[in-house]
Amino acid sequence: MALRKLTPELEELAKKECNEEPARLQQDLQHIRDWLAKQPHLKSRTDDQFLTMFLRGCKFSLERTKAKLDMYHTLKTALPEFYTNRDPMLPEIQHLMKLGVLVPLPEPDDQGRRVAIMRQGLYDPNKIKIQDVFKFNMMLMDVLLEEDDRSVICGTVSILDHDKMTMAHMMHFSPSLAKKGTTLFQEGYPIRPKAMHHINFNSAFTAIFNMFKSFMKEKLQKRLHMHSGIETMFESVPKRILPLEYGGEAGPIDKLAEEWKKKVEARRDWLIESEKYGCNEKKRPGKPKTHEDLFGLEGSFRQLNVD
Repeated sequence: MALRKLTPELEELAKKECNEEPARLQQDLQHIRDWLAKQPHLKSRTDDQFLTMFLRGCKFSLERTKAKLDMYHTLKTALPEFYTNRDPMLPEIQHLMKLGVLVPLPEPDDQGRRVAIMRQGLYDPNKIKIQDVFKFNMMLMDVLLEEDDRSVICGTVSILDHDKMTMAHMMHFSPSLAKKGTTLFQEGYPIRPKAMHHINFNSAFTAIFNMFKSFMKEKLQKRLHMHSGIETMFESVPKRILPLEYGGEAGPIDKLAEEWKKKVEARRDWLIESEKYGCNEKKRPGKPKTHEDLFGLEGSFRQLNVD
């Protein structure tokens, strides 16, 4: 199989956390491929690494994996503002990468989880559209999940730094955007978010935070952590894995951002090619899904007829 070999540590964690049985993996992969071949509405990658990522994220439940694959491709097609023109060389994407708006850290936390820092207050809201920020986030997440087994097997931890966020940033958000973002995050990806730490919390951001929180499942809401200062976050996130700017030992965050910029650029062809995968609601057996079905957006009942 064309599957990246796990370290002994991750292999044990995959068995424990994801119910992975190496002797059964080929059979499970073939089952999912056979199912995809019978779905006229889905156009999906079928390589071992991609499908194994979904199996692990769904703890090797075949039915959950099928549902997640369907939703992943459905949402890709339903949200073209996030999933078209995925060229990392575009000026707006280059700008966000250079700023280091989203930076995964090189070392995991004490539980083996991949940690990433998001600094949304860095970009100029008068020059960058929020849709491009979401697009960049999805591009980097796709590369991370494709290249890093730890992020799927052990789960992820997010640090959301609200420093420098202004009212102009907050005006970009809407209930529609919040619903789309949380639906994509919760339903569309085979990720296992373990914690979301909010630091440098601006009181003006409370309404935006509550809006996003209202669309989250209760399980995820319980994994939200608010910190009045960065010191309390060290109780959960080891200081040693953080960038220098956060009191850690991982080096300057600009250097970490540059390393991820190179990784995303190296996957340019892969990212652009990924635009051809998705869902054609005209071919879905049974009732086609609508924006109302997916997002419950009032006044938007149009069918997702994207060929």
